[in-house]
Amino acid sequence: MKKIILILSSALVLSACTNEDYERLNVDPKNPSSVPGSFLFTNGTKSLFDQMGSTSVNRNVFRLFAQQWTECQYVTETNYDIRNRSIPSFHWNEVYSNVLYDLQQAKISVQEDINLLDGEKANQSSIITIMEVYAWQQLVDTFGDIPYTEALQGPDNTVAAYDDAATIYEDLLTRITEAYNNFDTGSAGLENDFIYDGDITKWQKLAASVKFKLAMRLADVNPSLSQQHANEAIGWGLIGSNSENLTLPYETNPTNAHPLYADLVQSGRNDFVPANTFVDYLNDLEDPRRTVFFDDNKTPYIGGVYGDFNTYTEFTHIGDVYYEPDLPGDLMDYSEISFLLAEAAERGGYNVNATAEEYYNQGITASMEYWGLSSGDISAYLAKPDVNYATASGTWKEKIGKQFWIAMYNRGFEAWNVWRKYDAPALRLPASTGNPVPLRFTYPVREYRLNEANVSAAASAIGGDAQQTPIFWDVN
Repeated sequence: MKKIILILSSALVLSACTNEDYERLNVDPKNPSSVPGSFLFTNGTKSLFDQMGSTSVNRNVFRLFAQQWTECQYVTETNYDIRNRSIPSFHWNEVYSNVLYDLQQAKISVQEDINLLDGEKANQSSIITIMEVYAWQQLVDTFGDIPYTEALQGPDNTVAAYDDAATIYEDLLTRITEAYNNFDTGSAGLENDFIYDGDITKWQKLAASVKFKLAMRLADVNPSLSQQHANEAIGWGLIGSNSENLTLPYETNPTNAHPLYADLVQSGRNDFVPANTFVDYLNDLEDPRRTVFFDDNKTPYIGGVYGDFNTYTEFTHIGDVYYEPDLPGDLMDYSEISFLLAEAAERGGYNVNATAEEYYNQGITASMEYWGLSSGDISAYLAKPDVNYATASGTWKEKIGKQFWIAMYNRGFEAWNVWRKYDAPALRLPASTGNPVPLRFTYPVREYRLNEANVSAAASAIGGDAQQTPIFWDVN
């Protein structure tokens, strides 16, 4: 899975380029050097896993936004001053250039490959589309309105217009539906499939699960569209066990290690500890996942003060498993789908086959089994009055939201999404400034220099380019 070095990083919206990209803008994106589609797919998909799994404060601050981790010697990011740190710019550039562009070119290469049979082309194109849709949704959920229909055109369009976020969602639902319908179970998929090892039925379940996730995001803003697509996805068959999770098998060698290995081990630094927000919730519940999520250097567990300077030795440390180079990357899992099904059961109008309580228990169980907890620990935890669905306090959103948020530990972006969607659990204000938790990333500063008219129009359309401007589906 070594990174493929491409000669065509110019095929982006100009605004998604870095300084180093400009010298290559004269390369024709419509006539690339021949690179096999499977290589490009590997490069784009691994780049997505790397970006979403990183905890470098220059690349990814989602674990901090979710208040599951906090910083030690720095407090800029936990106090949400990310625009001056160019974090939105890095994330924007990475997903557009190293993920979406590679996936776009992978699809072109597949269609032009004369050695592939029609069924193989259909399967490979559908697999690539799944990852494209996942990445596009992630960008929308981060920024709101973004360049979409005019994106990735390089010098053909250097000032791409922004598309309405809700309209992008509708198109993504169409694209993922087409991807599912185009699968040919009698044909092979991608060569060197490092996700599902050539199992097309698992790719179909992933397509259904991505569609279901998209649909459930719309539950508060477009219930009828949400139910239509969610019910169709449920009928197709969703991820039904941890063996079907969207994971990447990182390796023990440093070149292909999990990005946390570089951030936590190779850096030789002690920049992060679990945040008191997260630790306190788990302590209150006596959650057995503490033995995995945290080190036992402190008994009882003590979380670092969120948004303040923290002395590394005075607080609980991150669990040993997150220092392992071959920690699997995880972008979608059985626990996530289970909690979304619990939400669907509570809302009504969705073709679910169990109660919200059963899906809620399934989500907790899937999370604990993923991290190696025993059946005895799981049963005891589910029986706790503060965990049991019938006796736990709060509304259904608060019950599901808290456990969903806990289960998304090490998936900071989804944990942040859970908080934005369910308004639960309650998060703290950072100690140093008291700034509110961001609802989105602001647009990259570079966009205002290179694509000013379009980014200004987008900012106006969403209600202002501010961190407190909610994404369109975040209405409660």
